[in-house]
Amino acid sequence: MKRVYCLYRVSSVKQVDYSVNNSLHDSTGDIPLQKQACRDFAARNDWSIIEEFSELGVSGFKVSAKNRDVIQDIRKAAVEKKFDVLLVFMFDRIGRIDSETPFVVEWFIKHGVEVWSVNEGQQCLDSHTDKLLNYIRYWQASGESIKTSVRTKAGIAQVAKDGLYHGGRIPLGYQLIKQGRTNKKGYEIHDIEINITEAEAVKKVYQKYVYEGFGILRLCRYLEDNGIRKSNGQRITTTALHGMLQNRLYLGEMICGGIHASTIDRLRILDNELYNQAQKIRIERAAVKEAQKEESQKTRSIPLNTKGESLLAGNIFCADCGSRLTLSVGGNPYTLKDGTVVEYRQVRYVCNGKMRKLHECDNQSTYSMKRLDGMVEELLLNLFKKVKSIPEANLIQKSYQVELASCRTKLQSARIELRNQTENLSALQSEVVDAIKGKSKFSPEILNTSIQQTQKAIAVETERVNNYESELDNHKKRLESIKTDYQRLVDWSGTFQQSSHETRKMITAYLIKSINVSRGYELDIAFNVSFQQFFNGI
Repeated sequence: MKRVYCLYRVSSVKQVDYSVNNSLHDSTGDIPLQKQACRDFAARNDWSIIEEFSELGVSGFKVSAKNRDVIQDIRKAAVEKKFDVLLVFMFDRIGRIDSETPFVVEWFIKHGVEVWSVNEGQQCLDSHTDKLLNYIRYWQASGESIKTSVRTKAGIAQVAKDGLYHGGRIPLGYQLIKQGRTNKKGYEIHDIEINITEAEAVKKVYQKYVYEGFGILRLCRYLEDNGIRKSNGQRITTTALHGMLQNRLYLGEMICGGIHASTIDRLRILDNELYNQAQKIRIERAAVKEAQKEESQKTRSIPLNTKGESLLAGNIFCADCGSRLTLSVGGNPYTLKDGTVVEYRQVRYVCNGKMRKLHECDNQSTYSMKRLDGMVEELLLNLFKKVKSIPEANLIQKSYQVELASCRTKLQSARIELRNQTENLSALQSEVVDAIKGKSKFSPEILNTSIQQTQKAIAVETERVNNYESELDNHKKRLESIKTDYQRLVDWSGTFQQSSHETRKMITAYLIKSINVSRGYELDIAFNVSFQQFFNGI
């Protein structure tokens, strides 16, 4: 009597029926069906089933045999001659990878194991034709898997495009409800809607991240300290927060398989400005953490955290050597005449390059944090006061005209350079004729190199001209952006002085790109471009 190993596999656990206590039913579902068919087949052939293996939720198309524990266990048993027949419901239960599965079957046959299918009979490799048919079978199975995958993804993408729930984990801020919608089998299925309580938590996370500079760990602690958890009572993890901070569903966008649905207002939790600002901070912080080189550090404008007591740490530099100024805390306690011990503490900005002797530097080594921060705060308050004193229309229009004039100047410069390079190319091409006649002082090789370089320069200038022309074409859209920046500036001017330290630090970082400090506390402040236009007009 032949000893038989049976292999059963389903690609999804949804193909398996479970009882209340999560145990497998023996009467319904795909795995039980395979089991019963294999048992009946073995009984008809007077074989003895000595072992049965079930793989639940394992894709025979995506998962290689070397990563499937069951296949490896069966191969080990084959080497040890523990069974004679490998029986499956259909051959594609062994796998669906056309470049691998045929050779898995061949391996079993070479090791003395007969490979049988209830529906397709025995797989033999006695001739070249048998080997070809063995390959064609799995080539077809692989093709079916690909077509199934395409159909499934297209169906899910269409559901997302229609703004409907397409499965998967529900982000914080949403919940599933049943509204009478049914699938093609008549089963009532879920729709997605905003969970009001959780949506407020999502807004708070973004506001803390953008306006107060909270990092992921601080956000986790804040949520835990304030009792904000998921609807199932679980803590909100750092991984969940990373996902939250880049989930476009909060803008009302359903996305699946690269398909973007039109914005669904009933699912929107955040406005575009808050979301986009969060992305800017997230990307910049990630870049700084990845690249710790000095040059990368110099480009950072958003502080990595706002916990420190300084206002400027992160975007303040020594005007002489260019090193970043870092914080240093010093001071020793002293005793008064009456014996009272007074704790003395001084926080200073320190030129990192000079103190560590990394650069030659003629600037002073340290600057009082209180004095420097106070100077910048006073400057910002004065600017805010001036902004509020100028009529909105005047300031916006002037900023717009300044920006428009700058764009036109750059376009004119690019056109002049393009014209010059085009004239140079014509001159060089004319010189080639003289070089061929032997009348030129330049060799053909030199002329060829010069022509190639000029052609590259023309391509660069052509691209610049096209970019500036597009910028001019979009000037109406830019006007709306200027209005948004102005409104943000007005909002800050009313809240800056009363804001928390974290918020003031973030506002300062949004406004100021960098500050270079010289001896005697002379400041050279570079504002971020979107706000420089307003300050130029006051």
